[in-house]
Amino acid sequence: MPKIKTSRTKAPPEGFDDVEPQLLEFEQKMREVEEDKTEGLRKAEASWPIFRLHHQRSRYVYELYYKRRAISKELYDYLVKQGYGDANLIAKWKKVTSGPSDSSLSCRARAHLAWDVNH
Repeated sequence: MPKIKTSRTKAPPEGFDDVEPQLLEFEQKMREVEEDKTEGLRKAEASWPIFRLHHQRSRYVYELYYKRRAISKELYDYLVKQGYGDANLIAKWKKVTSGPSDSSLSCRARAHLAWDVNH
């Protein structure tokens, strides 16, 4: 979850206003998922929607910075520091996409890449 804004919190960098509506939408969806009833589900199954939304929000930040180059480094660092994106997950995606070409990947690695893209 993003950190709470206080009077001592540093103001967000330029460009945050452009991405804030989508981030707020992710936050609203997260609250709805957390409030959903999980009766009859295993503990692990109940947390899957939360992980999926966390994954989507991190992927959004990753694509803004690395794929579309729509945000600055300063804004990217701010988003990660504030908890809008998972730095470890983004590093994994960056490593996988900047690695060897698809032709040299094993079947298992290709299946893993296909799984990441579909979400």
